[in-house]
Amino acid sequence: MKKQFAHYNPRLKGLARELRNNSTLAEVLLWNQLKRKQMMGYDFHRQKPYDEYILDFFCPRLMLAIEIDGVSHMFREDKDEKRQRRLEGLGVRFLSFDDLDVKFRMDDVLKRIRQWIEKHQHDKTQV
Repeated sequence: MKKQFAHYNPRLKGLARELRNNSTLAEVLLWNQLKRKQMMGYDFHRQKPYDEYILDFFCPRLMLAIEIDGVSHMFREDKDEKRQRRLEGLGVRFLSFDDLDVKFRMDDVLKRIRQWIEKHQHDKTQV
């Protein structure tokens, strides 16, 4: 039986599936580095429904959301900030990367994720 976590929103399941099937290049590239517990043994999910939002990548054990900011985010800054504040209030922590960094500086992106995990992996998290 699959374990559900708090704030999972099943109403967004269809949209999340659609987003997974239409991933950006940056999302595909980063997913190839995160899937199958490749990132320090942590299980990441992609396009994960959480509360009223869908997170690009989410690790429930760390309560870590990783977001890739592409061109569409330039016009949604206010909405993105509101969304992040709401989710941080629920215990979610964020790392954000520019689409171009993921495409052209993947080593730096992965290093920053590893450093964040090393610093926070022993924090008390809500699961």
